[in-house]
Amino acid sequence: MQVSGVTIGFPMPISLLAKPVRAGFPSPADDFIEEEIDLQRLLIVNRPATFLVRVAGDSMILARLFDGDLAVVDRSLTPRNGDIVVVDIDGERSFKVWKRQGPRITLHFANPRFPEFQLSPDAVIEVWGVVSGSVCAKRRCE
Repeated sequence: MQVSGVTIGFPMPISLLAKPVRAGFPSPADDFIEEEIDLQRLLIVNRPATFLVRVAGDSMILARLFDGDLAVVDRSLTPRNGDIVVVDIDGERSFKVWKRQGPRITLHFANPRFPEFQLSPDAVIEVWGVVSGSVCAKRRCE
């Protein structure tokens, strides 16, 4: 299956080293493989309801979603306060932070450099799914 230029298909196990590698001083970590992991099984809980989407722009940087990253989006999840969602607002798809204050739902950017997001009262909104994970697609993740 092809989604946003990413192929989702048969499991593709990747080797996992037995010991974690320290992100500081060197450690005499073992050089043997403990097991193989399948990133689909690790990142995707409900495969039929999940798709990947590439992030464009920097409106979600405080949510740790950067330009070029892959977001794992699950359509079976119900948005909760603070979740990152993929929404269509009047036909334009984007990422937003879902906020609920009582019965009122508001959508926000996750970048303080962006102006407050104003949702018109007659806006047509469709939630496509909740971001359940991401993969940093750049060599240098911030």
